[in-house]
Amino acid sequence: MKTQIVVVGGGAGGLELVRRLGHRFGRDAYDIILVERNQTHIWKPLLHEVAAGSLDANLDEVGYRSHGHRWGYRFFYGSLEAIDRANKQVVIAPITDETGKEIIAQHRIRYDYLVLAFGAVSNDFGTPGVKEHCLFLEDRLQADRFRIKLLNHCLRVSRTLSLDPSSDATVDIAIVGGGATGVELAAELYNSASALRHYGLEVFDESRLRVTLIEAGPRILPALPEKLAESAQAELEALGVDVRTNTQVTCAEAGALVTRSGETVKADLILWAAGVRGPVIPGGLDGLEMTPNNQIKVRQTLQTTVDDHVFAMGDCCNCLMPDTGRPVPPRAQSAAQMSKTVFRNLIGLIEKKPLEDFLYQDRGSLISLSRFSTVGSLMGNLVGGRMAIEGYIARLAYISLYRMHLIGIHGWLKGLLLIVIGHVNQVVRPKLKLH
Repeated sequence: MKTQIVVVGGGAGGLELVRRLGHRFGRDAYDIILVERNQTHIWKPLLHEVAAGSLDANLDEVGYRSHGHRWGYRFFYGSLEAIDRANKQVVIAPITDETGKEIIAQHRIRYDYLVLAFGAVSNDFGTPGVKEHCLFLEDRLQADRFRIKLLNHCLRVSRTLSLDPSSDATVDIAIVGGGATGVELAAELYNSASALRHYGLEVFDESRLRVTLIEAGPRILPALPEKLAESAQAELEALGVDVRTNTQVTCAEAGALVTRSGETVKADLILWAAGVRGPVIPGGLDGLEMTPNNQIKVRQTLQTTVDDHVFAMGDCCNCLMPDTGRPVPPRAQSAAQMSKTVFRNLIGLIEKKPLEDFLYQDRGSLISLSRFSTVGSLMGNLVGGRMAIEGYIARLAYISLYRMHLIGIHGWLKGLLLIVIGHVNQVVRPKLKLH
C-alpha cells in the first residue's frame, strides 16, 4: 500500500508543498493528495485587483487538476468536514451543485501524514450584522461577487448622469480594516474608476466614487513603519479616500455602518477586511489544540502539539516565534516559508531523521497603491537590516513577490515563461474585466 500524504488547502503554501512532494516522491511508492474547496488557485494578495476589475483571474489562475498531472499529485475537490485521527482519515463534506443536488456523497480519505493548510477567514469580532450585510475578500468567488456588484452600481450612476448631468449621484463604498487588503483595494478602486470612461461609461469617472476606509486602531498599516503608513494615508487621501482611524464599527446594517460614536456611514457596498481567524470545521479537528482565535497550535517543527503525524501551516496555524513569543504573522511569505520546513520535516519523518525547527524570516511588507504608488519596508537578509522603500523600487520589489510565487508553484522553467506571458498580456489584454 502506498504511503499517503494528504494536504488540505491549496493556497500559497499548500500548492508549493504538493508540487515539491510530487516532484520529490513521484507516483510509485507515494500518493500525494491535495484536498481543496476551489477548482482553481489564485494568489490571495491579488484578490483586491480581481475585485476592482483590474485583473482577469481567468488568465492568472492555476487549475489544480492540470497542475497535479504535471507535478505528480492527485487533486480532490471538496471541503474538510472533520478529522478522524484514530483511523487516520479526513472526512470530506458532500459536494452539491447550485440547486443543492448531491454530486458526491460524504467520503473519507486515509492518510499516513496530514498537512492542514486551509487558511483563515475574516474576523467579524462578533459585530452584529456583518455576516448579513458585508462582503468579504477571501477567495475568487467573493472577489468576483464584489466586482459584479461594483460594476452594477457604476452602471446605475452612469445612467443617472446620462439622464441628468447635474445629478450628484455617486458610488459609495465603505471598507472596514486599514491593513493591506483594505488599503490596496481602496487605491485600486480609483484606478479602475478612472478607466471606466474608456469602456462605455463615458460620463463616469473617479470623481463619482466615494471610498471610506475605516480603521479601529490609531493608524492604517500597522505592519509598516509609521512614516510609511503616513505616506500611504496621504496618497489615499489625495486620491479622494476618506480615511478614518480610531473608529470602531459597532453594527452593520443594510447600506450602512454604525460606529461607536453613533455616526452612520452610508455605503452601497461594504467590504469587511478587519483581521483574520481560523475557519470553523463543522465536525471538528478531533482534539487538536486550538487557540481562542480558532487557529491550530503547533510546535516549532510545525507538527501539531498532540499528533506528530499531523502538521499545520499558514494562516490556520498558531506558531510562536521563539525570540518574541508572538505568533508568526498571517502573510503569504509566512506560508511559503512554512511549506519548505514542512516539506523537509515530512522527509525527515519518513526517513527517520531529525526534524528542523521553523524559523520565520521577516522579509518586510510591501503595499501596492495600484499605479499611484507602492510603499514598504524590506528586512532581514534582503538588505542586511531594515530599509524603508517607496516609489519605483518598491513597485519592482512588490512585483517580484508574485514572480517568486509563480516560480514556487510552477518551477523555474514554466515560472519564467509565465512571467514573460504576463508582460505580453499587460499590453494586449483589456485594462479592466467588465464581465
